[in-house]
Amino acid sequence: MKEKVHELRDDELQEKLASLKTELFNLRFSHATGQLSNPLKIQTVKRDIARVKTVIKERELRANKEVK
Repeated sequence: MKEKVHELRDDELQEKLASLKTELFNLRFSHATGQLSNPLKIQTVKRDIARVKTVIKERELRANKEVK
């Protein structure tokens, strides 16, 4: 996941972010009902979301810097 994020286009990053947020919601729901077999998966998904958000923010800052 780490290396792949930087290779994605902006629209793909937005789709990936939405997908990860949905997955996190489902994992939290499963955890609350006691059906989650691997609780560490929640932590992994949170980190993936942070990676995607970081790349998006880096690209926004780079684009703003180039405009000025």
